[in-house]
Amino acid sequence: MDSPVSNTNRATARSSVIGSLRGCTMAGIRIPKENLRRKITMPQYLRLAIRDAIESKDVASAANRHSAADSNGGDVAQQPAESPIVVFVNSRSGGRHGPELKGRLQDLMGEEQVFDLHFLKPHEFVQYGLGCLEKLAELGDSCAKETREKLRIVVAGGDGTVGWVLGCLGELHKQGREPVPPTAIIPLGTGNDLSRSFGWGGSFPFNWRSAIKKSLDIATEAPTCRLDSWNVSISMPAEEVVDPPHSLKPVEESSIDLGLERIGELPDKVSCYEGVFYNYFSIGMDAQVAYGFHHLRNEKPYLAQGPISNKLIYSGYSCKQGWFFTPCMSDPSLRGLKNIVRMYVKKANCSEWKQVSIPSSVRSLVALNLNNYASGRNPWGNLKPEYLEKRGFVEAHVDDGLIEIFGLKQGWHASFVMTELISAKHIAQAAAIQFEFRGGEWKEAFMQMDGEPWKQPMNKDYSTFVEIKRVPFQSFMIRGD
Repeated sequence: MDSPVSNTNRATARSSVIGSLRGCTMAGIRIPKENLRRKITMPQYLRLAIRDAIESKDVASAANRHSAADSNGGDVAQQPAESPIVVFVNSRSGGRHGPELKGRLQDLMGEEQVFDLHFLKPHEFVQYGLGCLEKLAELGDSCAKETREKLRIVVAGGDGTVGWVLGCLGELHKQGREPVPPTAIIPLGTGNDLSRSFGWGGSFPFNWRSAIKKSLDIATEAPTCRLDSWNVSISMPAEEVVDPPHSLKPVEESSIDLGLERIGELPDKVSCYEGVFYNYFSIGMDAQVAYGFHHLRNEKPYLAQGPISNKLIYSGYSCKQGWFFTPCMSDPSLRGLKNIVRMYVKKANCSEWKQVSIPSSVRSLVALNLNNYASGRNPWGNLKPEYLEKRGFVEAHVDDGLIEIFGLKQGWHASFVMTELISAKHIAQAAAIQFEFRGGEWKEAFMQMDGEPWKQPMNKDYSTFVEIKRVPFQSFMIRGD
């Protein structure tokens, strides 16, 4: 398996326009439609078996029905596809290209191999769809066995959608159901940083009908690489998180290490949540702006018809929320995060927690896994070896087991960071992080994972804890460049 390329072309990474032009260039290479269809489409009986298993939610019965049909002379003589592909489409992502894209994909491959995430959740496919292939393989079906082993996934959506699918595929590791299919990306979101990081471009291509065909062809045989993912655990006074993102789920109990010296008291009853992110986790003003933007897009989808309009609205929200024009000390709800957060980190190969000071001017804390953030920016920067050595840092990679923590001050500082005129405020590089929040005058904080924000309730009497630690297995990604 190939090692990931840590530093993608910076010009491509930070320009969605160039990403779109790249799509047009790819479209210029002619790929015969029928050749691609034969290459990626599963035999019909397998497609029907998968659909039957998902609809009935009964793997054994579906496998037995279709296995019995084969024994009576159905498709038993069929050969498996050379490189079978399953596509997940988020028809609500980004500029709403999903419905048209879904139709195009169904035209290029078996209709049963294209799933709209509005109607089918990825964990249902993992449980029933892949389960059906595995059951048929157990029954001696060599075509099903080879299809399961060769299968690749393509996700058409934004970063949050890609993370959602990767998280569900990650369950295969826990259940011992290898191999885990590698994943390619068709960018439909606003930032598309996961897509940029693995060479799939920064935006939905202009000449998309031809470019999609090329993307599918690349996904069949391109090399794979590894990606770290990070588990977020939240322990809070007994309350509910309203409208949590797909990647954040309630759990029975928390795995957080509570042996540290605490600011506040621990309540008798707690609510616990867990989730996984692949690009970044952030706290503060950037998450607050994202939260407002997401609500506006859901309430008035006609205002957000594509990446450019999305970014204009996003900029307007940044000003409205006071990141640019309101002094930090004018209101408790706008003060620096140091007033409510205490942060601890574990360094690589170290079991001890160490408290790290948060600069008083920082209004947004970001824990970053990729070299791409906010539509292809690199806020951590390409740091010189002397600086890395001085700070005790190492060069950042997506599979190094470390995460970079930086701070953003007011909106002006963030703007200079996003244009890469300066680097963000480097705070730490860690193998694990723990935050303790004390409410005080703050009734809520804003957090987000991979572009999916939520409002985190806070209690003035009791602390809320958030712990980030690396998931023990890595995701497999397909390189598009």
